[in-house]
Amino acid sequence: MQEIKFLLKDLGIPLFYAKLVLGTLFSFLITFCSIPPILKISLQKNLIDEPGIRSSHLRKIPNLGGIAMFFSISVCASIFAFELFELYKFLFASMVILLYIGVMDDIVVMRAYKKLIAQIVVTALIVIGSDVRIRNFFGLFAIYELNYYVSILISIFTFIILINAFNLIDGIDGLAGTCSVLCSAMFGISYFRLGEYNYPLVVLSGVIIGSVLGFLVYNLSGNQSKKIFMGDTGSMILGFLLAFTAINFIDIFIDKKLPNVPRYYLQSAPAIAMAILILPITDTLNVIIIRLILGRSPFLADRNHIHHSLLDLGLSHRKSTFYIIAYFVFIVMVAYYFRHINVNLLLLVILMLGFIGAYIPKLILLLRK
Repeated sequence: MQEIKFLLKDLGIPLFYAKLVLGTLFSFLITFCSIPPILKISLQKNLIDEPGIRSSHLRKIPNLGGIAMFFSISVCASIFAFELFELYKFLFASMVILLYIGVMDDIVVMRAYKKLIAQIVVTALIVIGSDVRIRNFFGLFAIYELNYYVSILISIFTFIILINAFNLIDGIDGLAGTCSVLCSAMFGISYFRLGEYNYPLVVLSGVIIGSVLGFLVYNLSGNQSKKIFMGDTGSMILGFLLAFTAINFIDIFIDKKLPNVPRYYLQSAPAIAMAILILPITDTLNVIIIRLILGRSPFLADRNHIHHSLLDLGLSHRKSTFYIIAYFVFIVMVAYYFRHINVNLLLLVILMLGFIGAYIPKLILLLRK
């Protein structure tokens, strides 16, 4: 490593930029090169996704793309952002457990309660074992510093919600992947602006982006023989990693007397983190509310997601993804512009905009009928 540092110094290239560029590039290449053999094996062994009640596809499509994403992220993050695995001892173990759960669910379909138990174990490892938790509400709901045990419960709940929320939005081509790329980019830029101490998290964001872009090449392919889904494996790992980066983002603004940590205090940090993750959060809350109003189980699959409403309007997968992502970016821009207002007011604005976006397609469809 020292020899590499000296070589980069001679070339005038900062080590951080080399890690970021190489991590993103190799992550993309590993995913891109890993998917063809996964496709071949999936088709030979009939490991494919059968169209169901909430499926937006009419054909059987392989759904093990998440394995390639896990492979590239785990390899590249451990090389180019190894500091994270030293600081957070249970990060890699949590990802491996999620890989096992995801692959099992993609192949044989696990019972919901078994998945939930496994997710609780995984999140408890990272929250308690690695101390990745929400410590402060920054005045949200008039709450500031949290009791240790309350902090653990809220953090575990947050992880589980986001892990499953990304699974729920993975219903049309490109949506979960594009959302993950944009969320990672926004968190990565924020980390970069907040000081050198956060550079490993910037590299992790770049690695996630590279991996997902390598997957999207196939997921958005017009050639049906090359198309693949990320499955529960990919969506759970992405949800887990983005929950990890979001909680770390909030934690940055707590003064822990560490070197190179900025003294910049952003009271609206929890609301900004929620704005970046507003798409999966809003979609999940929306379907749960609708199911409860209709007297159905919150865990029962249906077609009440935002992307289903756009498909019912006659839009293609790509157009639906484009409109959802464009509105999502609009909400983030609004949140960033008003980041210095009261955190409770900003959260209210963000949630209102999120639900308005969720119900606009349903309103248009109702007017058409």
